[in-house]
Amino acid sequence: FDRLDYVGNLNNELAFSLAVEKLMDLEIPERAQYIRVILCELNRIASHMLFYGVYGLDAGATTPMLYGFRERERIQELFESVTGARLMHNYIRIGGIKEDVESDFKDKVHKLINDLKKSVDECDDLLSNNEMFLVRTKNIGIITADEAIDLGLSGPSLRASGVLEDIRVTDPYSIYDRFDFGIPVGSKGDCWDRYFVRVQEMRESIKIIEQALVDLPEGEIITPIKGMVRPPKGEVFVRTESPRGDLGVFVVSDGSDKPYRVKVRPPSFVNLQALELMLRDTYLADAVLVLGSIDIIMGEVDR
Repeated sequence: FDRLDYVGNLNNELAFSLAVEKLMDLEIPERAQYIRVILCELNRIASHMLFYGVYGLDAGATTPMLYGFRERERIQELFESVTGARLMHNYIRIGGIKEDVESDFKDKVHKLINDLKKSVDECDDLLSNNEMFLVRTKNIGIITADEAIDLGLSGPSLRASGVLEDIRVTDPYSIYDRFDFGIPVGSKGDCWDRYFVRVQEMRESIKIIEQALVDLPEGEIITPIKGMVRPPKGEVFVRTESPRGDLGVFVVSDGSDKPYRVKVRPPSFVNLQALELMLRDTYLADAVLVLGSIDIIMGEVDR
């Protein structure tokens, strides 16, 4: 699952693991739950930082790329120290996580999020109200709330149209119902709203991480499973809020150690269907910015 949305790897790993755990009725250790949330929210920030940098480049500005990748690199360094990999982590396992974090994990994350708070403000100040950026993104690629719902949009692309929908709140999974955080929404559903919702979401992810660090318990990090994973016969559907939106995983088990069927509902594929509608009454030069504002990952589109 790391290879679908290769920018939100840990969020993808979590979705499949939750589906199999639900099928097997597994109880996940508290420590593993908290570490999962911390890493997934850091992954959300890293994903949005990549979007920030590349979207600034789409608009003709090179400095946002340097800002965004600087912060993304800090998060990637932490991921590498925890999982041993920069992208294909293979860290969230059925029943918990692969291995426990180091003793200095909390200190490292505290330092990282203190830096990220300042960095998000820097990124916001640099680009969000830049006169040229506003001209290129305001009132461009508008999609209304009703249109967004009809097309099945989700994530920041849906919330930018003013729809208050975040699976972490409306259909909570893992331990997200224990945290206090906001759901940023836009008003017009234009390119700028889709951009700015993501900037605000980074601040909300930092809030979640701070709360999770305070409550992070000691204890086991995985529920032991004897032999190979063999869920009972049955089927299950799980939805999670990935950095790009509603990531759904449908798993059918025939009782063997391999799933009979796995169907993925990827947000990038569904959100991309709105492109034609968003391009109405725009100039050809706007097409790059409209497409960029959806923030698709092609690995998730064609799977």
